[in-house]
Order: sequence, then C-alpha cells, then structure tokens
Amino acid sequence: MEGMKQMKAGKVEGAANMGGLVEYQKGAIVSRTLIDEDVGTITLFAFDEGQKLSEHTAPFDAMVYIIDGEAEISIEKKQSRLKAGDMIIMPANKPHALRAIKMYKMLLIMIRE
Repeated sequence: MEGMKQMKAGKVEGAANMGGLVEYQKGAIVSRTLIDEDVGTITLFAFDEGQKLSEHTAPFDAMVYIIDGEAEISIEKKQSRLKAGDMIIMPANKPHALRAIKMYKMLLIMIRE
C-alpha cells in the first residue's frame, strides 16, 4: 500500500505510532493484519463513527486495546464503553458486538489454542 508506513520485524515501534499503521475511511471499517500465525493473530482496525460489527462469536479468546477514539463493546449483552488506553478481553464462544461511538482504532490480539 503506497504511502503506508511498514512495520519491520525487530524494529522498535512506539505505541503512539501504532495507530498510523491503519487509516480511517469514511463509512467503513478498515483492517490491517500485522501477524497471522498458527498460534494467533494481531490485527489493527479503524472504525468510522457509527460503524459496527454485529453480534457474533469467535472460537478463541481475544483482547481488544483501544488506540484512539471511543467504542462500545458488548459481551453477552453487557455493554462496556471504552476509550483510548482501555482494553477488554472477549472470551471464546461468547457472543460479542462492537460499535463506534466516535471513530476509533483498536488492536485485536487473538490467541488460538
């Protein structure tokens, strides 16, 4: 992707720079996979305001870390409001949904069994 900063193995990246690896797009959810291995994945997401992922389940635990903005994440119908610097664990096989209260960026870390 032209103009996008590339992350290199072995290079130190500050957390403040992480959000620059994925950009907001009007009316969309943008994702960028940083690591995709048998043991798990690390993916960055940018949600425009109002964008959402409807309720679904995943077979693995996942941790969400909010880099920027504000999100609402529900797990088994219990809603939590998260802002930059907050994180939450979404347990395996539990229904969860995500919604952008304000546009936000998040890091999703999923560990596979």
